[in-house]
Amino acid sequence: MKIIDVILTKSYTGFYFDDQKAIKNGADHDGFMYVGEPMTEGFQKVRQAGEAISIQLILEDGTVGYGDCAAVQYSGAGGRDPLFLASDFIPFMEKEIVPQLIGEDVEKFRPLAEKYDRMIINGKRLHTAIRYGITQALLNATANSKRITMAEVIRDEYNVEKGEYKAIPVFTQSGDDRYDNSDKMIIKEADVLPHALINNVDSKLGRNGEKLLAYVAWLRDRILKWRAREDYNPIFHIDVYGTIGLAFNNDVDKMFNYLLEVEKTAKPFHIRIEGPVDTGDREGTMLLEKALTEKLDAAGSKLEIVADEWCNTLEDIKYFADNHAGHVLQIKTPDLGGVNNVAEAILYCNEKGVGSYCGGTCNETNISAQTTTNIAIACRASQCLAKPGMGVDEGYMIVKNEMNRVIASANKRVK
Repeated sequence: MKIIDVILTKSYTGFYFDDQKAIKNGADHDGFMYVGEPMTEGFQKVRQAGEAISIQLILEDGTVGYGDCAAVQYSGAGGRDPLFLASDFIPFMEKEIVPQLIGEDVEKFRPLAEKYDRMIINGKRLHTAIRYGITQALLNATANSKRITMAEVIRDEYNVEKGEYKAIPVFTQSGDDRYDNSDKMIIKEADVLPHALINNVDSKLGRNGEKLLAYVAWLRDRILKWRAREDYNPIFHIDVYGTIGLAFNNDVDKMFNYLLEVEKTAKPFHIRIEGPVDTGDREGTMLLEKALTEKLDAAGSKLEIVADEWCNTLEDIKYFADNHAGHVLQIKTPDLGGVNNVAEAILYCNEKGVGSYCGGTCNETNISAQTTTNIAIACRASQCLAKPGMGVDEGYMIVKNEMNRVIASANKRVK
């Protein structure tokens, strides 16, 4: 089935672009706004509206494949591609990409995805957001033309072991509203929670980590008080954006001792800490997270390190996995470019015995969330992010409902 037309439109994401460098350097809130000057190239303000480009691939029989080109909230940070604005990239795509897509046969997803993910134009690879959106649309077109789910396409083309399709844990993120949003998560019995957005040492972590400890204690007590059943035991997953390293000057022993205190405070719940350090480069971040992982394991700790910053591309993920730099690796889906890389990353982590967190960003769309949920199900990821947005309910609804639909539909065809 061939593509006969391509439609591009400006779209909006479920959140905003935020200048992480400015925030880490003290940009403060004024209501929902951030006060201060941007510090990352491309930003006009510290916080600005999230944008995407929607792609519709029109096939010969009228079937449509949908995909959204979207980039992460903290674009331009941690080694990522620069800010992605629709007005900058639609003209480029119309000139350079659309003519190549027309006439392509979507019978097979994987070879087409790899072609566009690896494409070089004017001596450069395509922006990760463009690769992300095109490959989503190609996957959706292949699935729709075959009248099956995207999960089934992935499992067939990546030779994933056959068997029943099963639900995977869903991780909800709170953003700055880490108290009321946590209550929403408790009511809906989210599998993994709450994210918490600990992205500033003074205001959120505390110079000695005391503010985070107080929050973990509050969350523990809140669940014990309000859970509807005693066997509801969610995993705590808190993203600290490198602030533990900043507070303790990247001293491994001090960070290790602090993490043991965090683990003790969270009991009886299991806890994960995402992004404990960020040295500003891949090698330094990997080495410190590897050291923390080894030290925690040697001590018999059950606290898990989740790698995020500088673990962006498929190559990065394989590098962190090979070095066991973290118990779980976030596969931040827009950062990998083509969604074919998301499938490969999950399968590689699973093979290496490292947790595979099919993540992403609050700054995505419903289309990209549904697509990556299919891939997470097909490849049996360790957990999947509820996205987009920071309001909990919307992202949880999109991902959980897509998961339930896909599983029910695909299992009818399992042999």
